Amino acid sequence: MSEYKGTCFCGAVEVTVSGDPAGMGYCHCSSCRKWSAGPVNAFTLWPPSGVKVTKGADNLGSYAKLPQSARKWCKSCGGHVMTDHAPWNLVDVYAATIPTFPFKPGLHVHYQESVLHIRDGLPKMKDMPKEMGGSGETLPE
Repeated sequence: MSEYKGTCFCGAVEVTVSGDPAGMGYCHCSSCRKWSAGPVNAFTLWPPSGVKVTKGADNLGSYAKLPQSARKWCKSCGGHVMTDHAPWNLVDVYAATIPTFPFKPGLHVHYQESVLHIRDGLPKMKDMPKEMGGSGETLPE
């Protein structure tokens, strides 16, 4: 089984992901943009059993602006680590948090909110896939 390690910005929090992610891609929603202070967020979605905080669990802060997303960060450096998506039984460990993981995005979500249009040939979901409560509609590049 594949295993990849990552940390927050200062290294006080360490995470390990193992197995295969449920999905990977880019989120363009305004919440992710504000949280990441960037125009897009690269996500890797894992079943909770595939994510382990191996150091500094007591140093993780959490904030849920919306019930489907509990965002977690290091209380020492403020580095963003992951988001728990309990309604979908998934954990988003930000791609930048696990630098040796071979990130292979499969789609863009919330593309209707995009401020940075990326022409990469990947599907551009208007909001979310149907199985996650979205419309399932795609938009042109």
